[in-house]
Amino acid sequence: MSKHGNEQTAYDAVIIGGGPAGLSAAVALARSLRSVLVVDAGAQRNLPAAGAHNLLGREGIAPADLIRDGRAEALTYGVEFADATVRDARREPDDHDFVVDLDSEQTVTARRIVLATGLVDVLPDIDGVSQAWGHGVLHCPFCHGYEVRGRRVGVIASSAPQATHQALLFARLAKETAVFANGIEFDDDQRADLGVMGVAVIDGVVERVDVDGRDTRAIRVAGAPYDVDAVVVGPRMTARTELYERLGGRPEDHPMGVLIPTDQYGATPVAGVWAAGNAGDLAAMVATAAGTGVMVGAMITADLLAEDVRAVRGGISGLARGVE
Repeated sequence: MSKHGNEQTAYDAVIIGGGPAGLSAAVALARSLRSVLVVDAGAQRNLPAAGAHNLLGREGIAPADLIRDGRAEALTYGVEFADATVRDARREPDDHDFVVDLDSEQTVTARRIVLATGLVDVLPDIDGVSQAWGHGVLHCPFCHGYEVRGRRVGVIASSAPQATHQALLFARLAKETAVFANGIEFDDDQRADLGVMGVAVIDGVVERVDVDGRDTRAIRVAGAPYDVDAVVVGPRMTARTELYERLGGRPEDHPMGVLIPTDQYGATPVAGVWAAGNAGDLAAMVATAAGTGVMVGAMITADLLAEDVRAVRGGISGLARGVE
């Protein structure tokens, strides 16, 4: 379908990012006999975690194993892979296709692009947090709250509403929960809500988190250690938007960070460019991300078919006019 002859390999869709969202989109497209290339550099957000949860039938699977199995499934449908990063992506003037340059010096064309590039967690600049991230330091009560049930949890505040929300949810599971204000002000209503669930608020600035390997031992405030088994933080979630911006898109601010705007089906405001998973939904867990990937794959399949039908009908109409 490419107009570029043998110069470049042409695909119906190039999917950038090979996590649950990207792989699910690839399988949905390939099952409709669309040609698909997945470009992935192996930097999935959840790789530091011991397991993926709330994933029906695969509960607790190691994230790396999930990606390995997903790739194997995609390969059975003819999906191709490039272990690379995308250096540039653009739509050439007077051409409907996209041109995608990889850092491997390979260049391909695509009728549609899927951005499944995920996000980056910008963690609080506190010693010990990044060292234990994904193990002793957590952020999502639904992803990892069950794993710290019956234990001591300390929530380090980045904002009062977020910390209150996190603490109340973790308090349902934990033996003890405390919020470390870290310079954030909590109003009377927030403190009252926390008090109902037995959550203490520790005022003062957090100096560091004491860690042992990737396990957390204590949170230190004014030199005093407060023993904890797990630490909860509220990272700023920033979608990887560089390629979207190169393609003419504008990222959108969100209370939790920055994302790629999409409609309910994953289409972005840039024609032919779609987003799936955390790139367009900062709160998406693994199952949700995979679901959006399936949706995007299905929608692109229908979109490509409509374009193909229009092209054939236009060609037939042109021939008919020529005969007349």
